[in-house]
Amino acid sequence: MQSILEMRGRGQSIRSISAELGLSRNTVRKYLREPGMPRYGPRPRRPGRLEPYESFVRQRVAEGVRNGVVLLRELRGRGYAGGYTALKDFLRPLRPPKTELATMRFETAPGEQAQVDWGRFAFIDTSGVRQLVWAFVMVLSWSRALYVEFVERADVSTFIACHIRAFEHFGGVVLRCLYDNLKLVVLGREGGTPVWNERFQDFALRVGFDTRLCRPYRAQTKGRVESGVKYVRGNFWPTARFVDLQDLSRQAQTWIDEVADRRIHVYKSRLHLTIRA
Repeated sequence: MQSILEMRGRGQSIRSISAELGLSRNTVRKYLREPGMPRYGPRPRRPGRLEPYESFVRQRVAEGVRNGVVLLRELRGRGYAGGYTALKDFLRPLRPPKTELATMRFETAPGEQAQVDWGRFAFIDTSGVRQLVWAFVMVLSWSRALYVEFVERADVSTFIACHIRAFEHFGGVVLRCLYDNLKLVVLGREGGTPVWNERFQDFALRVGFDTRLCRPYRAQTKGRVESGVKYVRGNFWPTARFVDLQDLSRQAQTWIDEVADRRIHVYKSRLHLTIRA
């Protein structure tokens, strides 16, 4: 700028200054009109990769889908090319605060224990009527490997059949299964002693596993399957679209193979199980 002013002071034309300094004539005119240091305004903000999808994310959160992994999977299907961190930061103020209570972990050996529970899931059918289905969930305590099956009824016959298919899926039978105080397993207690459901107890004895119960009102003692049901509800269920229960269970198995059992803490192996004839 100083050179422009000095050359102009010596009587040089704008064209001459422009040619000598290699600047456009308009640039030379600009500096002559506004001597002093140039002032730059703020750069226009570049939209983030998530911005075109923010309304979709807000809509899904309002619908109850707050799991970032699920939302990322849905966004990828819509063309989102950004990262998980941007999504997580966007979700943080949209989620309600959580208060966690500490629980002591109880570890088991491979093949020692599985935890079993039901989850109840609601959906709207094609006629607009609200329907309920049951999810049978079995979690291997050591590996956290999952088995999930959706059924219409949560009765003893279905419960037994789900156990058989779960053991077939895992390739063997664990030493014991842990349950909450389900009527399908225990009818009540007399003087603190469980009164077992005879039909289910007969099945367990024939197959060769022990039945264990959580302490009453302490479902946290089967926290792995409690977490498993929550994981199914939060990670699989929001994206499930199905025509019948068989289709839903097939989708759940694909999700287990491609998502759930690929988590880092899962190491699924036949060594986790006690194989029985």
